[in-house]
Amino acid sequence: MPPKKKVEEEKPAIIGRVGTNLKVGIVGLPNVGKSTFFNVLTKSQASAENFPFCTIEPNESRVPVPDARFDWLCNFHKPLSKVPAFLHVTDIAGLVKGAAEGEGLGNAFLSHISACDAIFHMTRAFEDDDVTHVVGNVDPVRDMEIIHEELRLKDEEYIKKQLVSLEKVCGRGNDKSKKHEWDTMKKIDKLVCDEKKRVRNGTWDGKEVEVLNQHLFLTCKPMVYLVNLSEKDYIRKKNKWLVKIKQWIDENDSGSVLIPFSGVLELKLLNMEPEEREAYLKEKGITSGLEKIILNGYKALGLMYFFTCGEDEVKAWTIQKNTKAPQAAGKIHTDFEKGFVMAEVMAYEHFKEEGSEAAVKAAGKYKQKGRTYIVEDGDIIFFKFNAGAGLGGKKK
Repeated sequence: MPPKKKVEEEKPAIIGRVGTNLKVGIVGLPNVGKSTFFNVLTKSQASAENFPFCTIEPNESRVPVPDARFDWLCNFHKPLSKVPAFLHVTDIAGLVKGAAEGEGLGNAFLSHISACDAIFHMTRAFEDDDVTHVVGNVDPVRDMEIIHEELRLKDEEYIKKQLVSLEKVCGRGNDKSKKHEWDTMKKIDKLVCDEKKRVRNGTWDGKEVEVLNQHLFLTCKPMVYLVNLSEKDYIRKKNKWLVKIKQWIDENDSGSVLIPFSGVLELKLLNMEPEEREAYLKEKGITSGLEKIILNGYKALGLMYFFTCGEDEVKAWTIQKNTKAPQAAGKIHTDFEKGFVMAEVMAYEHFKEEGSEAAVKAAGKYKQKGRTYIVEDGDIIFFKFNAGAGLGGKKK
């Protein structure tokens, strides 16, 4: 009796844009510390004045993703070129209540959020008489509700327009080609408009995700919640709002990450010499929150990377999760994907443990993988390809 054909495991559909040039936007009310955080994060000079709407056009930058594996590989190979992975970050001016209807500078900024693929949702939990709060007093839970409601209202406006258009085509026009999109949009309408929830709170199958990805709803974007504390509260790891914020996230956006940090502290650390910074952190018994924020922003985008290594270059190649070997090879050069033969793979942990490629092979941990191999985060890969596909070489 012939062996049963192996059924390939179906991978979950990805909600959001396909690609690796994805970016995360910093979103919140005015004067919660977004631009100060952006300045620290990117070491740039974005305006951070104490008045609403100081950021008129979105500031964009890219931040290296910290990774001890990349650092170790660079120290091992001592390459001429070092290329880490990068997180693309956009600082978006503050939203206010009524932004969905054009209040403040709302509609322009909502379009900037639409261009992002994940959100750093920043809320303020520090008191400072010198920094005006646009609503009048500090209440981070209320502020989060305002942001969520403005994004939901903008989606609701869009959904209603789409339903009118689809009803004309599918209902009166009897065009069955759009029937599934219409049915999915009605399901979205019930969730967002009737139940007042986010698109991301729904349960969607693969075909429905295809519809979501045509429209890229604002409430579909994953969020990482950043709570901006005073330096004192961050050091003592206490703030009266943290428990309430966590409860709100658990009830309204379950599974999302909450990261407390202090913009004032991070700005202070930025202006210190490395030795002084290290001594200060040790004295206070704390660490900077930036690394955790960057890593979670990258993770929220659904991105990961593999390495190519050698004396010439150590490079982290960004790919989306569940990418197969030929498509990963295509990130290096399109001809690598066209002429893909195999991927020679070793896990970073095995390479570090054994100490050389030869030792990894001798230990039986060096693998040859074909077209169906799904690349894992931190893989070290050498691709073999058919030179006739367009390039003169055979290996990368």
